[in-house]
Amino acid sequence: MDMSRITFDWGRARAFLATAETGSFSAAARALKLTQPTLGRQVAALEEELGLALFDRTGRSLVLTPAGRALLPRARAMAEAALAFSRSAAGLSDQVEGRVVITASEFYAAFRLPAVIARLQALHPGIEVEVRAANDISDLARREADIALRNTRPEDPELIGRRLPDDTGHFYGSAAYIASLGDLREVADLSRARFLAWDHEDSLPALLRGFGVETGPANFPITTANHLVQWQMCHAGLGLGAFSRAEGDAQLTRAPLLPPIPFPVWLVAHRDLAHARRLRITWDLLAEMLPQLSSA
Repeated sequence: MDMSRITFDWGRARAFLATAETGSFSAAARALKLTQPTLGRQVAALEEELGLALFDRTGRSLVLTPAGRALLPRARAMAEAALAFSRSAAGLSDQVEGRVVITASEFYAAFRLPAVIARLQALHPGIEVEVRAANDISDLARREADIALRNTRPEDPELIGRRLPDDTGHFYGSAAYIASLGDLREVADLSRARFLAWDHEDSLPALLRGFGVETGPANFPITTANHLVQWQMCHAGLGLGAFSRAEGDAQLTRAPLLPPIPFPVWLVAHRDLAHARRLRITWDLLAEMLPQLSSA
């Protein structure tokens, strides 16, 4: 490979890619943790190096020029290669010190991870942990996280997964709210209960129908995708919500008659990172402690 033929700076190409994908210098600067003037200078310097205009600037808007559109797929391919290089380097590291990014649902991040992280830092104080609490699935290939806790098997062949013992959920409410429902003799009587919905789709009504509980719009007066908000609303007596057994049994009251809801728990990481020592230590501790916390 003739390295002398590479006549541009990759850092500037990264600034171009971030700007093209976010649509503005300000958003790209935030994504790359740069100041907006620095980001703008990098894009301008790349245009000068290449002898091409990459963006048309019309007021506050940025629009890719034909040259910019043509180069964008190449910049994305370079970014993918750089990410692969970074993953491989991280996976070869024998250092215990350094950052580990763990992503988990809001509920698991709040209730399960603190005990694991406390133990991890007691054993290995050089490991810095970042927790990304989100109910959506992080892109491990793009290093949005190093280790993910998920409820589905990873399908990407570049990911490795370890299935932990299944967790179990139940519907819970405050003792006062469940008492307010009166005498519940059969599961169909729960059709007069309020349930805290996690979205506006049919998934929760369909689950309840499968249990023999017919519902309508009036049964779902509150919707929030945030599990911790649902948790607090259950404590406030606003309805029934589905939560993991260990925490629900400790602080709330199980709704009667409804069966348990088992769900899988997976540890997932990118294959390139599997052998990094600090990640393996964190992975092993999660695998050891999470089942214990689920059965507490």
